[in-house]
Amino acid sequence: MGTKTKLAYIHSILTGATVDGPGVRYVIFFQMCPLRCKYCHNPDTWAKNSLGIKTLESVLSDILKYKSFFNFSGGGVTASGGEPLLQAEFCAELFKKLKENSIHTALDTCGCVEIDNNVISTIDYTDLVLLDIKHTDTTAHKDLTGKDNEAAKEFLKYLYMRNKKVWIRQVLVPDYTSDEEYIRGLIGYLENYRGIIEKVELLPYHKMGQKKWEKLGLKYPLNVEEPDRKTLETIREMFEKAGYETLLN
Repeated sequence: MGTKTKLAYIHSILTGATVDGPGVRYVIFFQMCPLRCKYCHNPDTWAKNSLGIKTLESVLSDILKYKSFFNFSGGGVTASGGEPLLQAEFCAELFKKLKENSIHTALDTCGCVEIDNNVISTIDYTDLVLLDIKHTDTTAHKDLTGKDNEAAKEFLKYLYMRNKKVWIRQVLVPDYTSDEEYIRGLIGYLENYRGIIEKVELLPYHKMGQKKWEKLGLKYPLNVEEPDRKTLETIREMFEKAGYETLLN
């Protein structure tokens, strides 16, 4: 298939990002997501929107303008969303072109996708996976996101089999993922994959997305407060004591 036929539904693009992988990043937020996380701060990425259609050529051309910044900072391109692997054919072609241009590639994903040929091809050209852990318990995961976590667990197993570098991301949501019992369980679960985990990023729950929900006519489903600093520092210390490089955002 010729690259001229490749199209993607893209919500937005952020240049100069520094929190979505190493160095200065060009972040592409793809539209569509298989989950409906109760704390989602980008519910406007859930559905397909034809206003954001872009060609592979136009995306690649824009990225290449920033190559000197990537080279200087050790940065690159991050595919985020939404869920970029719902458009894995496009991601695979884009990442292939980026690797031909010696540009670092990172994939920010929930892993709740079928591992088909297009996903495999995307992983082939991915340098780093930012894996968003929603919840390790299947029932709680479904309550929090609307789907179970079996696909996500298989995805992490697949990354381990492929020996892909991973940064684990965990949003710390009160009543769901910010108590010490859950964190101990998460650390135990990740122990099986320690060989590929380079870093753990802790992302405190915030309410900044609530206005987006209201603007879209959606009822915001969470009624919890943002976690306090003492709780966050305790969780950070737990991961550090377990031997993980830990970043608390």
